[in-house]
Amino acid sequence: MKLAAPAYLASYFLSILGNSIAAIALPLIVLQKTGSVLGTGSVAAATAIPAIFAGLFMGVVIDRFNRRDCSIVTDLISAASVAALPIVDQISGLTLSWFILLGIVGSLGDLPGLAARTALLPAVLRHSGASAERMAGFSQVLVSLALLTGPALAGTLMSALPGSTVLWITAATSALAAVTTFLIPRHVGAVPKGEPTPDAGRAASGWKALREGWLVLLRSPFLVTLCAISSLSVVAFGALQGLILPVYFTGIDQPSSLGFVLSAMALGTLAGGAIYGMAGRHGPRRRWLVTGMIGTTIGFAAIATLVSVTAILIGAVILGLSSALFNGLFGVLSIERIPEHVRGRIAGIQNALITAAAPLGIMGAAVLIELNSLSAAVIVAAGVWAVAAATGIFSPALRDLASGSGGTDAAPRPADSGEPTGDRPALADACDA
Repeated sequence: MKLAAPAYLASYFLSILGNSIAAIALPLIVLQKTGSVLGTGSVAAATAIPAIFAGLFMGVVIDRFNRRDCSIVTDLISAASVAALPIVDQISGLTLSWFILLGIVGSLGDLPGLAARTALLPAVLRHSGASAERMAGFSQVLVSLALLTGPALAGTLMSALPGSTVLWITAATSALAAVTTFLIPRHVGAVPKGEPTPDAGRAASGWKALREGWLVLLRSPFLVTLCAISSLSVVAFGALQGLILPVYFTGIDQPSSLGFVLSAMALGTLAGGAIYGMAGRHGPRRRWLVTGMIGTTIGFAAIATLVSVTAILIGAVILGLSSALFNGLFGVLSIERIPEHVRGRIAGIQNALITAAAPLGIMGAAVLIELNSLSAAVIVAAGVWAVAAATGIFSPALRDLASGSGGTDAAPRPADSGEPTGDRPALADACDA
């Protein structure tokens, strides 16, 4: 295997690891510096909206410029915005305004960086000859490892190092992600030319280019279905992990058990990603989809009973493992079916929708718990997931999961697609991520 594939995976891991450390450390540092719980929430809220818009509009940039370079730049923006916090703390002291301002700057790197990395993946596969199933599965393994080690590392660093000094570690992971992406040959990230677009022959404005991305998405039953399932699942899982389980464990005076449950879910995802990475090319794709959807439903139902910590732990492992199976399949299908010339825009739209869905789930659960009960919130969250699962299993758009247009059920070899260049279209015209 060429260096591009391991470099891509290393960059992906470092980026997620940095984000997982920051997700724990940054709220604690804001609370330490400002002493305000409301201020801590304000930083999260103030940076979420710019992040969503950055994810949407930077997709246009990713589809116009070298995607490998875009990934490097966005990682460097993330690193600089985080590194600026301890510098400001040393010079003048951190205030709520500094946290919000630098958080907004960082939002220009986070979601766009994820979109750039997603858009780059099919070209990395073509260049390296790696299996799409293996890359999709192992990517989930790395995400699980990052989510397992990141919070533990953040807690250790916060207890060992003074305040904002911890953020140097987070900035370093983003900088290292940029360095490892630099190891991917630059020509791999070139955006193919010659794709038929509504604005062929003239430069499209940013708005027109973004509109084209939305039109491609909305005219594709597969992409609409995929976005619907992803958004609904994030609403359900966000409510479960972000509020329902914390409220439950606080109520039974076992708050530390929440960490065990989230770790169990991450371990399940790690196992599921490894299984799909090694065996995803074998057997009908429909079987992977149905198995993943049904297994996730069983796991979610076990957690939603809230009968005991043991039942919740078992459900978390089943949920993590099963969701990794259909998420891996969705990643492969996206690589094959999204048109190359709008890959960045589609990834940006998908990431923006998912980012907006998580707080929506948490907010909805909070309202239900406040106005009704924890049981009502659990039932509604389970219902939302049931709709997502039914959509995945019964939607006509996911009936034919054959790769490309050949009607077979085996993934196409990335090497057969050819290498994208700056002056000709990719031969795999049914591909995108």
